[in-house]
Amino acid sequence: MKLDQTQRHILTLLQKDSTLSTQALADKVGMSVSPCWRRVKEMEDAGVIRGYVALLDRTKVGLGTCVWVRVKLKQHSVEVLDRFEQVVKGCDQVVECYELLGETDCLLKLYLPGLEALSAFMHDFLLKIPEIDVTHSSVALREIKNETALPL
Repeated sequence: MKLDQTQRHILTLLQKDSTLSTQALADKVGMSVSPCWRRVKEMEDAGVIRGYVALLDRTKVGLGTCVWVRVKLKQHSVEVLDRFEQVVKGCDQVVECYELLGETDCLLKLYLPGLEALSAFMHDFLLKIPEIDVTHSSVALREIKNETALPL
């Protein structure tokens, strides 16, 4: 879907505050309510807007440790990757997972209460996945920037 300037403006506003009423959104964009609602609905139907969420402060809910885990798989086949993906998709601690090109096959991002939880995650979950050959973990010392809004 090719986005026009009005749609981009609507999306920018919704990324900052998805609780805006259609009236408030229309006022900020400079259009009447019905056309504004139609634009939003069109973007929802097209999958541009996937949903609406509440963004939490992870440290205030006890998830102060951010860990990146690089995973190298034993084999490179569709079956191995599919099995690995299914296991990872079912793990709540993994908030992001990417398949990569290069020496690392997958990159996992975790939010955990602390290093003890990382140890438990590794021993009780990750290292029990038979498709994994090698893992390397990096613990973030501090968060410098973490944005959820896409640059439109």
